[in-house]
Amino acid sequence: MFLRLLCVLVLVLGVSGCATAKKSATSSQVEEFNGKISDLEKQLQEKDSEIRDLEERLSRIQSTEEMVNVSEVDISSATPMRIQTALKNAGFYAEALDGKLGKKTKEAIKAFQRANNLKADGVVGKQTWSKLQKFLAQSR
Repeated sequence: MFLRLLCVLVLVLGVSGCATAKKSATSSQVEEFNGKISDLEKQLQEKDSEIRDLEERLSRIQSTEEMVNVSEVDISSATPMRIQTALKNAGFYAEALDGKLGKKTKEAIKAFQRANNLKADGVVGKQTWSKLQKFLAQSR
């Protein structure tokens, strides 16, 4: 009886000792993973900051280019036929080219303006024409 009790006690102590050793190994692994996660979070923050800086620089460059381009735009060349042709080449106008600024043409102009982050008023002004006239040389 005493021998059985001793065996059970040794067995219990042996198992609990193994569990403690496992627990500390798991704890060190958790600490290691937390350190890696912390490093990755720092790298992610640095990359996010780089992306914001690049987006800001790109925005400034695009604004400068648009100002230069808009000031050089000859709006008198924006005839209804040329507007329809450019809209068709850009994929915004599927109707026959009739040289009239009707309902379908105005809808196409608004869709083009929305797609290019312009005021969608259906009027081809300098900003709209500066972006739209690039599609005149293309054919689809």
